Amino acid sequence: MSWFASFILGLVQGLTEFLPISSSAHLRLTAAFAGWHDPGAAFTAITQIGTETAVLIYFRKDIVRIISAWARSLGNKAMRQDHDAQMGWLVIIGSIPIGVLGVTLKDAIEGPFRDLRLIATTLIVLGIVLGVADRLAARDETGGRHRAAKQRKTLTDLGVKDGLLFGVCQAMALIPGVSRSGATISGGLLMGYTRESAARYSFLLAIPAVLASGVYELKDAGGGHVAWPPTIFATVIAFVVGYAVIAWFMKFITTKSFMPFVIYRVLLGIALFALIAAGVLSPHAGESAG
Repeated sequence: MSWFASFILGLVQGLTEFLPISSSAHLRLTAAFAGWHDPGAAFTAITQIGTETAVLIYFRKDIVRIISAWARSLGNKAMRQDHDAQMGWLVIIGSIPIGVLGVTLKDAIEGPFRDLRLIATTLIVLGIVLGVADRLAARDETGGRHRAAKQRKTLTDLGVKDGLLFGVCQAMALIPGVSRSGATISGGLLMGYTRESAARYSFLLAIPAVLASGVYELKDAGGGHVAWPPTIFATVIAFVVGYAVIAWFMKFITTKSFMPFVIYRVLLGIALFALIAAGVLSPHAGESAG
């Protein structure tokens, strides 16, 4: 991998990781359109350490508070009723589905799941799901001529059942094109949570899964499957850009709809299908033999 390619891929990772448009799909597509080899699941997982470090810094106060309360709850039963302590347990519970499926489906994630036809399908399907969820949220927030606005849930209402459902939604992002934030935010909106609450929990829930996945894939860098220096460079770029995107996105969702992302996903999926059907792009473009 060249330094230019690592810069572009790190930039793409940082720009797309937190938006509901799928960073893994965009890394795959960027490589395919540029004529580069598919950077692979290992490269994606490692560069996500950069964007997840941005999450750790941006939400550092929340994270320190949650970890502190959770740790104290281990030896203090009274603390187990504390919201932050419960959030710690809910993040652990919500991380179980992606942990189990990530190990079980590892070969598929690194192989068949990277087919561009599957990515096009997931871009469109999840885009439609996000659009429906967003419209329902908007209807609840604004009400209508014949009914009052409906109060949506916040993270203080989060329980084990919803925490696990959030986790199942996150696990869907193992398929490139789904989007971790897109799946968890859609799930949260469909469960009745506010946009801000769904996004905030989505980012917190991703921390254990992304860091564990990145550390697990580090062994491939040592084995020659990942070019180490360019991957570190891409990870740093992803961190810097990712932090800026988080700050913008958390402000954006307080007043704006997700519809621009919905339209983008659907149009990109359709365009991808059209290019494949026309023979301009192979479903396996850029895939390496190994």
